[in-house]
Amino acid sequence: MQQEGATALAAARPDPWRWFTFVAATIAAAWLFVAFGSDSDVANEPRSIFGWIAIQWRNENFRHNWVMLLFSAYVIYRNREGLAQARTRPSAIGLAVVALSLAAHVLGYRTQLPRLSLGSTVGVFWGIPYAIWGWDVAKLLVFPAAYAFLCFCGSLLVEVTMPLRLMASGIACTFLHGAGIEAVRRGTVVFSAAGGGFQFDVADACSGLRSLTVMTALAAPYAYLTLTGFWRRIILFGMSVPLAMLANALRIFSLGLVAEWIGMDLAMMLYHDLSGFLVFILSLLLLIGTGALVQIDWRARLCALKPQKRFRD
Repeated sequence: MQQEGATALAAARPDPWRWFTFVAATIAAAWLFVAFGSDSDVANEPRSIFGWIAIQWRNENFRHNWVMLLFSAYVIYRNREGLAQARTRPSAIGLAVVALSLAAHVLGYRTQLPRLSLGSTVGVFWGIPYAIWGWDVAKLLVFPAAYAFLCFCGSLLVEVTMPLRLMASGIACTFLHGAGIEAVRRGTVVFSAAGGGFQFDVADACSGLRSLTVMTALAAPYAYLTLTGFWRRIILFGMSVPLAMLANALRIFSLGLVAEWIGMDLAMMLYHDLSGFLVFILSLLLLIGTGALVQIDWRARLCALKPQKRFRD
């Protein structure tokens, strides 16, 4: 018993050499991404990849993305006991993750694709503890790393603004038809087919990009904290995308209703800004409702509905 206790105590003690390797590798990686992070526009943008993403976050759709890093840090702190008690074993796979991520950074740096380099930072900083302490530690860091990746690379969604505008206006027209209002869509413009009625353009600000970024940013921690099971969490996070698009289409649909029934001026001056808050509340309700449905054990409920066989004496 004393020998087992001594072994457990020795395993619980921090290994100074592993911690030294971890700190040294992390500092070296941070220096690499600061000194040789981006070469896309040296005259106007910093070389540091972290400075580059700070510039991207000035966009109004992504200006709160940095908060996501705080939640990743909170999850690591929340799992501190599990990390301390995890079995440690150096991993060659973790070392390969670091090597591949560094290769991706070199490719992004040479081809002036800073988003590729930015995504590789997550692989490097996740792969370092993976290589030093092994999978039992790395698996507890999967969610913080994935959430940080979403934080860094969420700005890629700006490339799909136009498809979002077209999809939102098309869905809104379908809803208007269902409500008995003749509406026509030309490009991103929705107008009344009766003539002399409403007409508005689904601009970039109304594309749903902001709703999409907010919903994905909220869905991930909500699924992680409230749901049990890997696939339940993945399903809820995946559902955040169509839920955000649906909520934005309903906003445009409601604008058409207000413009048709009350007037174009009231719809665009007063209700337009108010509808943004309403859509946010609706998105949260849809997310919570979907989470409740995903959490239900449908297999057990279906089995309970099956008729029980009766046995005769």
